[in-house]
Amino acid sequence: MQKLGPSRAELRPPDPGGARAALSLYAAVARGAFRRFSTYRTATLAGAFTNTVFGFILAYTFLALWRARPGLGGYDESAAVTYIWISQALLVTVAVMGGGFQDDVQERFRSGDIAIDLYRPVDFQGWWLATDLGRAAFDLFARGVPPLLVGALAFHTRMPERPLTWVFFLLAVLLALVVSFGVRFLVSLTGFWLHDTEGVRTLVVMLSIFLSGLLLPLALFPGWLGDLAPVLPWAALVKVPTDVFLERVTGAGVLGALGFQLAWALVLLAAGRLVQLLATRKVVVQGG
Repeated sequence: MQKLGPSRAELRPPDPGGARAALSLYAAVARGAFRRFSTYRTATLAGAFTNTVFGFILAYTFLALWRARPGLGGYDESAAVTYIWISQALLVTVAVMGGGFQDDVQERFRSGDIAIDLYRPVDFQGWWLATDLGRAAFDLFARGVPPLLVGALAFHTRMPERPLTWVFFLLAVLLALVVSFGVRFLVSLTGFWLHDTEGVRTLVVMLSIFLSGLLLPLALFPGWLGDLAPVLPWAALVKVPTDVFLERVTGAGVLGALGFQLAWALVLLAAGRLVQLLATRKVVVQGG
């Protein structure tokens, strides 16, 4: 008999209880990741100390450069020094140099447990995103805030003049993390074909360090590179949050900067979803 309309099941509204259960699950995963990373106290202290030392080295380098070239890239001395300390705070928080969940995924490739992960009744991408959010929340407070406070005490840094800037900055950091996750998730998925992602990871880390503005503001890049770098996804990791913090973008400019991050986050998450689908089919074809 010909089907004339949607079935009763198709007309049934979404189950809000199911959505709440999923959110509760991912929140629990994020909390678990937070607690897990908080157990590595010695490594965290060592990492925060290392970030602070590199912050001093780069800050003094920037001061020498800006005293020789005042106003370089549209930054004054205090803004340039603040840029360094913000970038050091973001370095581990948004995983500019990779890491986080990538290490766990790579280990599961080596053990073969990755095939089991794909067939669990939990979204593979959502699970690792929740894990990375929990990890980043810990790193923001444990390895991001301490270097920033030390830098603010040791140098003449610039803090936001508008209270709302802090809200926009935290939102920019969150979106930077999602963009970073999107890139790292795609890199991790190459393991389904390459079985070892170290080569791809190294290449992407080099691009991330250079094109995110971690070591040098993108405003200083010359020619075509200066035009290209700000529109690539890596610009969302450091450039956009620092621009928001230093209030180099205001009003509609803030919304445009956050929209840029959001657009890349959606594109990368969608790309990750597509590649994950292809990877799942590969596992099925190979018999798991």
